[in-house]
Amino acid sequence: MYGTEHYGINEYASELEMTAGEVKPYKPDLLSYITPMLRASQVFKSWDAASGYEIGLLKLNSNELLEQFFIATATWGIAYWEKQYGIPTDLNKSYEDRREVIKAKIRGSGTTTTQMIKNTAEAFSGGDVNIIEHPESYSFTVQFVGVLGIPKNLEAFKEMLETIKPAHLGYEFKYTYTVWDFIKNKPEIWDNVKINTWDNLKIFSDKNKLLET
Repeated sequence: MYGTEHYGINEYASELEMTAGEVKPYKPDLLSYITPMLRASQVFKSWDAASGYEIGLLKLNSNELLEQFFIATATWGIAYWEKQYGIPTDLNKSYEDRREVIKAKIRGSGTTTTQMIKNTAEAFSGGDVNIIEHPESYSFTVQFVGVLGIPKNLEAFKEMLETIKPAHLGYEFKYTYTVWDFIKNKPEIWDNVKINTWDNLKIFSDKNKLLET
């Protein structure tokens, strides 16, 4: 329905094939527009089933097409956003990860500033970030303070950072972890310690109980 060109860029091509169940919520009740006597006719029932389905499909397709114009809801249309901003399409990545890259690319457009790097990092991590400049060593630190542990899309952020930062500047990352003394005083954590890993425990979230490392 959107053209065969989508099948070459989207491994989720099956999403373009709508099922009757997906169309049903959008299908109008055409029989409600005619008299009760005509509603009982098999001819009009067939007309309602066929025409109503096509109208519902059209409405569903229109809504889905509209979603592609917004990064937050785009699915098969993400490839067009990536093409517009010169981002390689990687179908192995989730929609969420690909959206993060696009948002970061948009935030990172223009002259590189500390605020731009901060905006880009926050787009990837989904939390607050501090940028600490070190002029004496021509470097800066990206400190993730809004999320615990290592952001899941860090590798994609590194690739983006390399494209927007001045070539002569080096950088490092600082992450936030849970205070060990806080964890050991939480009996509810130790009750489940056998099913947790240290990686899981050290990013246990609790407001105002964080340790930077």
